[in-house]
Amino acid sequence: MKRPIVVLTGGGTAGHVSVNEALIPEFIERGYEVHYIGSYDGIERELIGERRSDVTYHAIQSGKLRRYFSMKNFTDPFKVGTGVLQAFSKLRKLKPDIVFSKGGFVSVPVVMAARMAKIPVVVHESDVTPGLANKLALPMSNHIFTVFEETLKYVPAGKSTCTGPVIRPELFHGDREEGLRLTGLTGEKPIVLIMGGSQGSVVLNEAVRKEIDQIVEKFDIIHLCGKGHFDKELARVKGYTQYEYVTDALPHLLAASDFAVSRAGSNAIFELMALQKPMLLVPLSAAKSRGDQILNASLFQSLGVAHVISEEELENTQLSNLFFSLAAEKDRLMANMKKYAQTKSPELMVDMILSCKN
Repeated sequence: MKRPIVVLTGGGTAGHVSVNEALIPEFIERGYEVHYIGSYDGIERELIGERRSDVTYHAIQSGKLRRYFSMKNFTDPFKVGTGVLQAFSKLRKLKPDIVFSKGGFVSVPVVMAARMAKIPVVVHESDVTPGLANKLALPMSNHIFTVFEETLKYVPAGKSTCTGPVIRPELFHGDREEGLRLTGLTGEKPIVLIMGGSQGSVVLNEAVRKEIDQIVEKFDIIHLCGKGHFDKELARVKGYTQYEYVTDALPHLLAASDFAVSRAGSNAIFELMALQKPMLLVPLSAAKSRGDQILNASLFQSLGVAHVISEEELENTQLSNLFFSLAAEKDRLMANMKKYAQTKSPELMVDMILSCKN
């Protein structure tokens, strides 16, 4: 008997992949053959294509969709067109039962191709307002799942459901002692995990490194600095350990950490909430993004589960003072997290996705 097939897509950032990572084991458990359509060189290829032997990865062309002027705006539509044809060919051959799209630029040609092939499409939106890729995908989708109730105002009412966040189960299985062993930290001082996203954050990197000697007097630091941002000169600093990017070790590093500093992508925030990590959010500025992270950070700050500082303010603020403020409000932040940290299990999320295939 032929196994049922599901195609997942999404990429560009780790946030566009993490939900798919949470769902893949559940689809496999149910006997599905899992295929992933991503880009040739995006982070999805590294996280899925190169790390998972139980998923078949297919690479297609993908053009970036920009809201600003660039000469590439004249050439990237041709890449998208090529990607649609490539995805259509793969989907016609695979004949999947359903396509699940997490967003990101690579998902657009996949959703368009699925529509052409008359394959049901489910879209997932993690931010308060839909990104450009998902805006383009909404008319071609059978159903849209959102993380925030507020997002329902921006999507078609007749085919939208708020599900809440989906958290990768493996994050709950981190071991603090293993995290300390990996980092070489003693755990005698509070440990702050600094995450700048899969690409790293120059703003965060500069903020922590310019006062690292003062910070490590009171705090130990685990710094995920992004590819190409490792600073060999800082290997001398006791109490400071850095990684360009981590995958399998992340649950242990989270377990070892007492606090977190992060960008304000909703997937990262919900994961930190679920793990009860008091957090300082530094959203991407409006000058560098469509402002989605600013909306996310504002919402979580209003719920009393996070401290927030803008990139502009961070440049003139002592990071160590922000850490002291987090430590002082640890109990209040964690109490509020317990009230709002309601997540959808991968099992229930897969149930909801599969209910849309007919």
